[in-house]
Amino acid sequence: MSVLPTQQTTGAILLIVDDDRSARESLRSVFESAGHRTIGVSDAPAALRLLQKQPCDLVMLDVELPEVDGVALCRLLRAQPALKQLPLVVFSADDSEGRKVEAFTAGADDYIVKPSTPGELLSRVNSHLNFAQRESELIGSNRELSFLADLGRGLLRTIMPEQVASRVAGAIYEGTNASQSACAIKNNGKGLAVCVFDREGSAGSSALINMDRLERWLASSRSTSPAWLTNSREFLLRDAPHETEYLVPIRFGEEILGAMVVAFTAAKDCTADECRLINAAAQQAALAAHISTLYLGARESAATLAEEVDRRTAESEMQQRFTEAIIDTLPLSLYAIDRQYRIVAWNRNRELGELGLPRGEALGRNIFDVLTKQSRELLEREFGKVFATGEIHRVEQESVTESGETNHWLISKIPMRADENDEVSHVITVGENITVRVKAYRAVARAEKLAAVGRLAAGVVHEINNPLATIAACAESLEKRIKEGAFSDSPDAEDLREYLGLIRDEAFRCKTITNGLLDFSRLRAGQRVPVDVTEVIKAAGRLVTLQERGDNIQIVVEAAAGLPRVSGDVGQLQQAVVALATNAIDAMPEGGTLTLTAICSNSRVLVQVRDTGIGIAPENMTKIFDPFFTTKDVGRGTGLGLAVCYGILSDHGGRLDVRSTVGAGTTFTITLPVADE
Repeated sequence: MSVLPTQQTTGAILLIVDDDRSARESLRSVFESAGHRTIGVSDAPAALRLLQKQPCDLVMLDVELPEVDGVALCRLLRAQPALKQLPLVVFSADDSEGRKVEAFTAGADDYIVKPSTPGELLSRVNSHLNFAQRESELIGSNRELSFLADLGRGLLRTIMPEQVASRVAGAIYEGTNASQSACAIKNNGKGLAVCVFDREGSAGSSALINMDRLERWLASSRSTSPAWLTNSREFLLRDAPHETEYLVPIRFGEEILGAMVVAFTAAKDCTADECRLINAAAQQAALAAHISTLYLGARESAATLAEEVDRRTAESEMQQRFTEAIIDTLPLSLYAIDRQYRIVAWNRNRELGELGLPRGEALGRNIFDVLTKQSRELLEREFGKVFATGEIHRVEQESVTESGETNHWLISKIPMRADENDEVSHVITVGENITVRVKAYRAVARAEKLAAVGRLAAGVVHEINNPLATIAACAESLEKRIKEGAFSDSPDAEDLREYLGLIRDEAFRCKTITNGLLDFSRLRAGQRVPVDVTEVIKAAGRLVTLQERGDNIQIVVEAAAGLPRVSGDVGQLQQAVVALATNAIDAMPEGGTLTLTAICSNSRVLVQVRDTGIGIAPENMTKIFDPFFTTKDVGRGTGLGLAVCYGILSDHGGRLDVRSTVGAGTTFTITLPVADE
C-alpha cells in the first residue's frame, strides 16, 4: 500500500472490480471528483494481475463477477501476506444477511448495498482509507521505533569508528529493503572507517565503494542534505546491480562526520518509510560517531585512562566475587527478601541439604512458594514483626532427617536498611546449625549432673550398705534357726520363712543398686593399654550370646580388617559394649538383629551397636543418660547402665551418641581416639 498523510482523504489509488462498465464509470466519477485516482477492471484475474504490479490503497469489488465471484476474490486477496491489510469494500445489490455474512467471513472490511448515494460511498471509503492509513502509520512507527531501539542498543556497545560503521551498515541492510548498504565514519584524522553490507555479508574493505566520489561529495556543499542518485554513472556502490542510491550525511551540529549510502534494486523500494528510517539511523550514527571522536581524542590525551578503568572494574568485580565467596563459604544458610517477600539473595549453603534449592530456581520467587514445608502464618508473622520494628528476631528450631537424626538450628531474621531513611527494606535470614553446640551444652549439663549424682552416691552408698548388710545377715540367721527347728512348734513358722526370704532378696536387690551407684561414682582409672576393639566387640558378642537373653535374636559382628588400637581398660570398654548390647536385646521383645560394628574414621575408631527394635521415643532422647531413668518394668532395670557407659567412655576421652527411629530401631555409636604410637 502507498502511504497517505494522516487524516487525508484525497489522492488515494482505488481499484474498482466490476464487470458492468457503466457501474465502473459511475464509481470512477464519484471517487475522482473527490480527488482520488481510480483503476477499473472487469474480473478477478485482472484484479490479481494488476495488484501484483500496481499497489493500491483500497479495492471496491462487486459480488457478482464472472468465473470468480467477489467473495472468492476476497479470500484470494486475504490469502496473500502482502495484501492482508488492504481494505476490501464489497458493493452489491444483494441486501440479504447471508450474503453479508459470507462476504465478511471471506475478509471484506465493509458491505455497501446498491444503489448508494455518492456521499455515503465517499464517507465509508474515506473512513476505511483513514483507518488503513493510521494502521499503516502505526506499523511504520512501530517498525521505526523497534529499528531505532535495536540500533541504539547496539551503538551503546560501540565506541570505535569501525564498530559504528559496521553496526549502522548492518542495521540498515537488515531493517530495510536495501540491496546494499554502506557507512563511512571519519576516523580521527586517519581517513574513513568504511563497512559495506550486502547479501554476502559484511566487508570492511573500501573496494565495494568508490571512495573518491564519496570524499568529493563529503567535501562539497551538497553533503549538507540527503541526495537520491538515479544515474548509474554517479553511483558510489559497486558490485550489486541497482536502480537508485540514497545518500545521507552523518552530521553532528555543523560538522560532517561521515555518510551513509543505501542502494535499492528497484526505485519503488526506496519509499518514504525507508528514507525516514535511514535518516533516523543517520542521526543516531552521528551521535555515536561524535562520541567515538571524543573517545579517541581522550584516549590520545590520556593513554592510561582505559587501563585505569579496566583496573578499577577488575578490582570491583574481584571485590564483588570475594564478597560473594565469603558469604558462600560461611557455614550458614543465608537468604534475603524484600518488602514484597521476593527472594533477592540465596547463598550456597541454602542450595545444599535435604531442603536445598538451586539459586537460579529461588531468586525472584516469593519466599512462601519456596519454603512450603514451614507454616506460612508463622513466617508472615515473623517477617512482619522485623519489617515493622526493625529488631532482630531469633528462634531455635529442630529438624529430623530421614535417618532419624535431630538437627538444631538458630534462625535469626535481621533487618536491613538499603538507604538513609529509617524504613527496613530487606530482611536477611541466617540459619546456623547449632547441633554440635546443643549437644555440647547437654553433654556438659549431663556431666555436671552425673558428677553431682556421683558425689551424692559416694557419700550415701557406704552409709546404706552397712544397714543392708545387717538386715541381710539377720534374715539369713533367722532362716538358719528355722531350718534347725528353733520355731518348729510355732504355727507361723512357714510365714516367717517366707517373709525372711523376701527380706533377704530385697536387701540383696538394694545392695545391687547401691553397688551400681558405687561403680557409677568410683573413679575409673584402670590400666590403660593398647586395646584391639575388634576383640572387644567379639568378646562382647560371645558374652551376650551365652546370656541367652531374649528369643529369636540374631547377633552379627562386623569389623574392618587392620583397625588401629585405642588406649583404654579392656574390662571397662567390654562392660560398656555389653551393657549397650543387653539394652538392645531388651528393646527387641519380638526378636530381631543385633549388629556390632567397628570401623575407623578420621583418626577415630567407631563402635556401633545397632538393633531393629522398638526405638526410643523423641521425648526420652534427652533423658536416656540420666541416672535412674529407665523405661523398663519395675525390677528389670536400675536406670544406671547407660549412665555408667557414658561415664566410662568420657573417662576414655571418647563419647557416646545415639540415633533412633520409633519402630525401626536404635543405633548407639561409641567414638574413641586412636592410641598414640
